[in-house]
Amino acid sequence: MKHKLDKTVEISAWIVMSILLMIFVPKNRIREAHVSFLFKQTITWLFGLLVVEKGLISYPYRLFFKKANKSSFTFEYFVYPALCSLFNLHYPEKRNKLYKFCYYTLYSASITGFEAIAIKYTNLIRYKKWSWYWSFITMWFTYYLSRLYHRWVFKNKREYEKE
Repeated sequence: MKHKLDKTVEISAWIVMSILLMIFVPKNRIREAHVSFLFKQTITWLFGLLVVEKGLISYPYRLFFKKANKSSFTFEYFVYPALCSLFNLHYPEKRNKLYKFCYYTLYSASITGFEAIAIKYTNLIRYKKWSWYWSFITMWFTYYLSRLYHRWVFKNKREYEKE
């Protein structure tokens, strides 16, 4: 009973993200989604472990792999990478720079906002020597890196689409 809200939020995150992936990842772009997902997992693995091991953030309640890893498996290895897949698949490639900047900002701010709510109302995450703006900056930066990687990996696809 003690961690009912934490467990509910974590299980809900898995369900909601799974549904979003099923709805918003077209069958002909599953490979692209997979590449973005795996790249973001790599980035969050590095950053996530770094901030946890340095004592900047803690995850007091973890539903999965409690003894194997101090970071949150649900959020670091599933939710953020899944959102990154959606980010890259629906990136507004043909829009102006301001619109693209706002797109990055909206995704980063949304995650940071949910994180702030989780800090206030759950035991899923605790900031020790961290602040919301560091989360925002690292999210924005990792989305930028994933976009660069996505463009690099699929550059030939874009060239074929132009023909």
